[in-house]
Amino acid sequence: MKCNPITGFFGAEVTGLDLRKKIDTSVKKQLQNALSEHLVIVIREQWLDADQQRALAKIFGEPAVNPYAPGLPAYPEMTHIIKEAKERTGVFGGGWHTDLSFLDHPPRGSVLCAIEVPPFGGDTMFSSQHAAWDTLPEPFKIMLDGRKIAHVGKPYGVKWAPPIEEQSMKGSTKRGDPEADRERWHPAVLTHPVTGKKGLYINPTYALRIEGMSEEMSRPFLEELFRHTSLPEHCLRLRWSPGMVVIWDNYATQHYAINDYHGFRREMRRVAFKSGRLEEWSN
Repeated sequence: MKCNPITGFFGAEVTGLDLRKKIDTSVKKQLQNALSEHLVIVIREQWLDADQQRALAKIFGEPAVNPYAPGLPAYPEMTHIIKEAKERTGVFGGGWHTDLSFLDHPPRGSVLCAIEVPPFGGDTMFSSQHAAWDTLPEPFKIMLDGRKIAHVGKPYGVKWAPPIEEQSMKGSTKRGDPEADRERWHPAVLTHPVTGKKGLYINPTYALRIEGMSEEMSRPFLEELFRHTSLPEHCLRLRWSPGMVVIWDNYATQHYAINDYHGFRREMRRVAFKSGRLEEWSN
């Protein structure tokens, strides 16, 4: 197994593995360390079936059901992300976000497998919250360190429901849930329990306001933070290929599904996993 860095800040392509075979303890530890160090790891040409993908997710934590996009009864933890060639809608995950950060216990990370990809387009952007923290101006660091951010499930709730429906997973996505409007407070800054690196924990899809401030007062500060976290220097753009597997750290990155492949079919299969609690990352 070898890790080849993708950018100067984060991300690595892993080679020398066949994830369809039984993964021994040594390789499990190497994969866990790779995710801690690189935050996003890419493994090409794996073609995992559902059981193999579930087994891979278990290396990092316990597979978690997405309450707003559950899978079929046999694999409830698997979210199938499909956009047909004839569809002209938005795309699931089409905006900078950290998966389900508005839950009391957001998932620790995800394993995403490419089943069918367009000949071009359909890339995924990732940004490093560690890199964003490292380059954040000192006044922002002082303001945020030790403070909390309120997160709400805007696309899934009532109060902030988007006027234009995004791709809804063939009708399986839950919408209009008042509970999604409830504020959940999470630390604005997290410390990785393995590497000790600090990173922001904010995203424009779910972050609403800063502790001690109203939504209106928070908005200019959050908008500047959103701009900062998505600077090109903090990002990588991943081109998918069939059979590719990507694993990412949901507490230290954001991601963005790019919707630029109208006329082509794209099918992905995702399993999120839980590992401990967000409080373990608190300062």
